[in-house]
Amino acid sequence: MSKRVVVTGMGVVSPNGVGLPDFLNAIQQGISGIRFVPHYADLHFSCQVAGVPPFEWDSLRPQISDVVLHGLKGVNIGYGLKAAVDAWTHAGYPLNTTETLWDTGCIFGNSVADTEAMKNVITRVDNKEVKKLGSRIVEQAMNSGVTSYIAGRLGLGNKVLTNSAACATGTQAILMGYEYIKHGMAKRMLTGSSEYVDTYVFGSFDSMRVLSRKYNDQPERASRPMSATAGGFIPGSGAAALMLEDLDTALERGATIYAEVLGGAGNSGGQRNGGSMTAANPEGVIRCITESLADAGITGADVDLISGHLTATIADKQEIMNWTKALGREGRDFPMVNSLKSMIGHCLSAAGTIESVASVLQLQHGFVHPNINLEDPHPGITAIIAETCLPTTLIKKDINIVAKANFGFGDVNSCIIFSKYNPE
Repeated sequence: MSKRVVVTGMGVVSPNGVGLPDFLNAIQQGISGIRFVPHYADLHFSCQVAGVPPFEWDSLRPQISDVVLHGLKGVNIGYGLKAAVDAWTHAGYPLNTTETLWDTGCIFGNSVADTEAMKNVITRVDNKEVKKLGSRIVEQAMNSGVTSYIAGRLGLGNKVLTNSAACATGTQAILMGYEYIKHGMAKRMLTGSSEYVDTYVFGSFDSMRVLSRKYNDQPERASRPMSATAGGFIPGSGAAALMLEDLDTALERGATIYAEVLGGAGNSGGQRNGGSMTAANPEGVIRCITESLADAGITGADVDLISGHLTATIADKQEIMNWTKALGREGRDFPMVNSLKSMIGHCLSAAGTIESVASVLQLQHGFVHPNINLEDPHPGITAIIAETCLPTTLIKKDINIVAKANFGFGDVNSCIIFSKYNPE
């Protein structure tokens, strides 16, 4: 018998707010976390702005030992550890446990290791100073470093995995955790993802000429999903985590339930029929969404809000077209759609989980966050859906079901359906 899966805790490290209170205020007020980065100007990058979380390393001090903190160099691990521990405590669980929690696991994704930290390795090896590297470097270089740190801090003993699926990583992590609980393989799964876009990763994207370069002097206006003047995406860094639980377990301990995961799906377009390493096969996207609806036991008519991938590139128009076909809705009948990337940029592997936290907050507090920088919607988009579906100011509205999707390099797709918790 399938288990119902609910969200009982959240944590977030976002460019426009660290911690749930600051993040909630930011997305309600339409506050941007995009900032000018002088170092990128010094390096003559075309794009010189980024989404950078206001993160303080000392914020980890109450959560990990001074010894661990002193040796921790991987920024993406720091982000992920902060978000995960915040989600754990937000769910009401204690930090200091002495026993292994065999019924609780962790799936926490990321894409690439912190190359700035690895530069130190390369430099010391090339200078024949390998003995100066210390004993902590391997655990931070390995792709599973973030889950290892989280699981070790919390004593998690069920499945502990690091997934990686480019920009679909975050939603895929939540979906995998949901499936483990649904099929009775775990009672709880701490799910999330993290991303640190360091200088070298940022430079690689800049060389592709896919980043916005027209708003270096106006960073808060730079990220413009669905806009006629969108000029490319803005990389962002951060992390987020969602504590998922079997409903019976959550009810037994009297947990606060913030949302329910009704279902979801993931697939690949196979890089065929328009799909490629950097572009989505429309059929794959449509299948992913429709299979998510079917898994959730709902129809396209039930969706109140779409939290889109929508990166501020030429792919935005095609994404909206895919949604109209998957939901069977267009024009004024189309649900409202927003893109958190207008405020925080594209946080790559962390995008799906940060946007999922925003989705749950909108369900919980009854609002639709604005699309900032959308004073000029792309005419190709407003030709297929009504402009009223693209909110540019906060809308107070009861939201029951949110469809959250992300689509990544390699033509990979993931979609999750969140709903308000209904005891019946």
